[in-house]
Amino acid sequence: MQDIADLLGLSRTTVSWVLSGKGDERHISRETQDRVLKGAADLDYKPNLIAKTLRMGKTHTIGLIIPSIEDQFYSEVAKAVEFEAYKQGYTLTLGSSESEKDRESNLIQLFRDKLIDGLIIAPTKYSRKEITNLCRQDFPFVLFDRYFPELDTNYVITDDERAGYMLTRHLIEKGCRKIATININKHLEVTQRRMEGYRRALRESGIEQNPNLIADVEFATYRSDAAGAIERILVLEPDVDGFCFITHILAIEAINCFHEHGIDFNNRFKMGCVHEVPMMKIVAPKMSIARLPADEIGRQAVRLLLASLKKAGNADEQRTRKVVLPMELIYRD
Repeated sequence: MQDIADLLGLSRTTVSWVLSGKGDERHISRETQDRVLKGAADLDYKPNLIAKTLRMGKTHTIGLIIPSIEDQFYSEVAKAVEFEAYKQGYTLTLGSSESEKDRESNLIQLFRDKLIDGLIIAPTKYSRKEITNLCRQDFPFVLFDRYFPELDTNYVITDDERAGYMLTRHLIEKGCRKIATININKHLEVTQRRMEGYRRALRESGIEQNPNLIADVEFATYRSDAAGAIERILVLEPDVDGFCFITHILAIEAINCFHEHGIDFNNRFKMGCVHEVPMMKIVAPKMSIARLPADEIGRQAVRLLLASLKKAGNADEQRTRKVVLPMELIYRD
């Protein structure tokens, strides 16, 4: 800025006001502003972002922490978050926790060390302590997909109980009486709600819950465990006639297992799944879907976070917001 000021014979303060967009506010003539902007372009001026951050106390950067970058749902949310943040003048820093406690904790601390303005997090089942600390420190953040009912936080979630209920009820209406399901990370609120929907549909239809038709797997080993769970169900209950998959990643592993065993699953079972990836329309065209609104989740999360940033420091405005979005139900059979 001093170089520009020397070139144009102006004060450094005047140059600073113009380059920070305060020329009109400071009653600097349009001619002078144009001279400063041209001088900056001629000298290829670039602002020192670190210095600006220290001066303004903001980086206009938000952090996004997701459980897995390879899960298409979270990739879709990340894309929507980045797009919405860009529209609002923010950039995105992304990290994948891989559902590991220490990795997630380190990412939160790393992002805060980089002076990001706020966080958007799909927390792991171990995150309660970290989220509690963020609440206590009044650090702006929004949870999505997963949350802790006992903590008063901003969050964007979906109506998961209804999704599990509607998919299971649809299978029952199609004649299924032995509907299997595989649960993942059963300690998470999101999967508990989907399972409760599954159980409610069975209860209302007078179908007794059969423990042989339910299997639990952990995220870290779900690929190998899901195949074993499917094989166990088929051995214990060979006349199983339906599958309600709590998440699309389990449906993919089940389809792989069916294929390896030569099972004509499209004609043998009625199936439903929460969310999908494009290949599922081809390999399982009859599978009904409760589609997660990934784009809207991303947009809403950014808007909640930016609203929280604007209210930071104002105790009267520190009201948390909780958004519950519906899923689109698609019955393909």
